[in-house]
Amino acid sequence: MFTSPYPDVDVPEQNVFDYLFGDLGDDERDRVALVDGTSGAQTTYGQLVDRIEAFAGALAARGGEVGSVVGLLCPNSPAFAVAFHGILRAGATATTINSLYKPDEIAAQLANAGATWLVTVSALLAGAKTAAASAGIDDAHLIVLDGADGHPSLQDLLTQGAPAPKVTFDPATHLAVLPYSSGTTGIPKGVMLTHRNLVANVAQTRVIIGLGPDDRVLAVLPFYHIYGMTVLLNFALKQRSSLVTMPRFDLAEFLRVISEHRATFVFIAPPIAVALAKSPLVDEYDLSTVRVVFSGAAPLDGALAATVAERLDTTVSQGYGLTETSPVTHAIPLERDDLDRSSIGLLLPNLEARLLDPETGTDVEPPVERESAPGELLLRGPNIMHGYLGNDAATAATLDGDGWLHTGDVATVGLDGAFRIVDRLKELIKYKGYQVAPAVLEAVLLAHPLVTDAAVIGVADADGQEIPKAFVVARPDAALSADDVIAFVAERVAPYERVRVVEFIDQIPKSTAGKILRKELRAREQGGRSLAST
Repeated sequence: MFTSPYPDVDVPEQNVFDYLFGDLGDDERDRVALVDGTSGAQTTYGQLVDRIEAFAGALAARGGEVGSVVGLLCPNSPAFAVAFHGILRAGATATTINSLYKPDEIAAQLANAGATWLVTVSALLAGAKTAAASAGIDDAHLIVLDGADGHPSLQDLLTQGAPAPKVTFDPATHLAVLPYSSGTTGIPKGVMLTHRNLVANVAQTRVIIGLGPDDRVLAVLPFYHIYGMTVLLNFALKQRSSLVTMPRFDLAEFLRVISEHRATFVFIAPPIAVALAKSPLVDEYDLSTVRVVFSGAAPLDGALAATVAERLDTTVSQGYGLTETSPVTHAIPLERDDLDRSSIGLLLPNLEARLLDPETGTDVEPPVERESAPGELLLRGPNIMHGYLGNDAATAATLDGDGWLHTGDVATVGLDGAFRIVDRLKELIKYKGYQVAPAVLEAVLLAHPLVTDAAVIGVADADGQEIPKAFVVARPDAALSADDVIAFVAERVAPYERVRVVEFIDQIPKSTAGKILRKELRAREQGGRSLAST
């Protein structure tokens, strides 16, 4: 068993709202909490708390109660922060939804989560309305933050004048959020995270990621994703930093916002690091205020980190986590220049880790020289999920009886205490930080009338980033091209889920039990077989 080099921290028995804002001092109310990166509009901490309380009061007055599940489908904005924390303040549970989802995907999450409300924006209303109707949510329970005829708006809720409700629940067991993750394999599942889980992870993260009240944090990472949710909406606000929101990533706009709003701390995913390292646009903007670039959501190459650090004359760090761990479990402390930037850093306080040999299932011994042998990373601590909603089998496959979460990632640990992810047992594809479940794409592919069988794996593109590749068995004599397959999938999934490469083969390798043998497909890929692609 491996433990953190940091002493355990206290995890208060508080709900998320009280932990983040209960100690807000009078002198902090005028501090800027949120800045709309597009318009420049500012929200102070005092205004934010008042709006959260008003939102919670209106939601309760309209029938929302402790245990209600509210879907939140919205790009990053100050209004998202109000709605998200308003939901939690009312004692309801927020299920945050990818704003790129198609109506069928939105409806499936709403139904699985048992949502009775949906909060969205007018730009996404068409798909949201279709999904809400499918999930049995009427117009009165479909809130459109920026306003739309026939639906409550954020302004309606904030001016209703209903006091925030007095709610009572156990933070250790009451669900705060239900984000959806594919876990180690399979289709997306609702990850049950309690108020204590989220509070614990902020308390743990405060020790190792040096963010403070003088920092201006660029919030381009989506708030609906656990990374943006915990690190930005919770951790950065607890630290009384200022968040500058962006609704989506566009490189020129990203650079403009950093420059004009004098951002000091930029949280990214590795594809943004590639742009920072390679794009000539970077030289056209003043990025001198950036003191830290912190990467997560997928592995960051050490050489790429060094290139970004040199080009921007800044510190580049990275961390590791899962939706199932709320999410942060490891990070490279900013002051530890001695740690390899391709590592995921040190274990956070209050966490224990094990490495299990993938072949024998026995514990890997601690390193006696530079680095340990590899093993599957297991984690245990107060930030670990309670399980997958309504899916006992998936929960049992991931979370054992002793509380150990099996991550599906293969790691090593060095004498310096830094962990390194070296492989992945799980089949999940990480495309630009987004989770792509092969099972979902395979189901779409098999719906094509000219496809008889299909399998999907992740392969590396020219920049070393993982992309979905489909192996397809077509009907005999079918006039089916790679472009046809790619277009078919693109019409039915979110943009990040699209198949990027197609190879036609005669047969999908499977075990006697019918399970796809992805190892054989990966071996085929590494063997350099010819392929058709876009």
